[in-house]
Amino acid sequence: MEASSDTENFMTPKKEKLLSLAVPCYNEALALPYFIEEIQKIRPLLPEINIEVVLINDGSKDDTLETMQKICSECSFVRYISFSRNFGKESAILAGLREAKGDWVAVMDADLQAPPHLLPEMLRSVQEEGYDCVGTRRSTRKGEPPIRSFFARAFYKIINRISSIKLVDGARDFKLLSRQAVEALLSLPEVNRFSKGLYEWIGFKTKWIEFENVEKVAGETKWSFWGLFKYSIEGIYTANDVPQFGIRMDLNDMYYSLAEWCATFLFGNYRSIHC
Repeated sequence: MEASSDTENFMTPKKEKLLSLAVPCYNEALALPYFIEEIQKIRPLLPEINIEVVLINDGSKDDTLETMQKICSECSFVRYISFSRNFGKESAILAGLREAKGDWVAVMDADLQAPPHLLPEMLRSVQEEGYDCVGTRRSTRKGEPPIRSFFARAFYKIINRISSIKLVDGARDFKLLSRQAVEALLSLPEVNRFSKGLYEWIGFKTKWIEFENVEKVAGETKWSFWGLFKYSIEGIYTANDVPQFGIRMDLNDMYYSLAEWCATFLFGNYRSIHC
């Protein structure tokens, strides 16, 4: 894993509190300049808070790493981590949480589907209203393919039926956490992590902010139908209340067959589908 140097001087001028933005990136070379531009607009709105951006390159196949390096050379408040290959978004989120130094940490995407303009409101909620977590959820699924919306709603119904942990339909990965909540997440021993479930499992007081669905600022979605299906099965497995000992191998065998069958039944050839 490669990491940028110069981690000591990214806070200029020095301020008392630090907000870290952990940003997993996979093939986001086109989106990253727009993302940094939006963060630059947010910084003056938080004059008493320092902001650091931790970019995590999750084995991108485009020019994401080179773009990160260029941004870091131009912006002292940005640094990066680069994986040796693609390990998946959950691994990138975990690496970002570990690397972030802030009093608060926001996990967000680089494609601006997580609107940075919500950050001041989210920060006020933890500073003034006593929350440790501020989550975001889409108020509508406008612009999303109908079949993807159908499976997303089915996923939330299933997982909320079998688990004592209740997930909010439409919840996004964009979340602001206090240092206390971050440390609680980092203390968990899970290898196959499902962050949406872990956020709820640690039990901290959470506020939800709604926003309308936002299109990607650049690039294409990285999630295929197969990828989303596999991720949802992993989520159901990790968040359920059923004892997990001894069923892992059966589940791994099952979801490959089940996903292929469902996708083939609905669409013909699941490998050609992109959501």
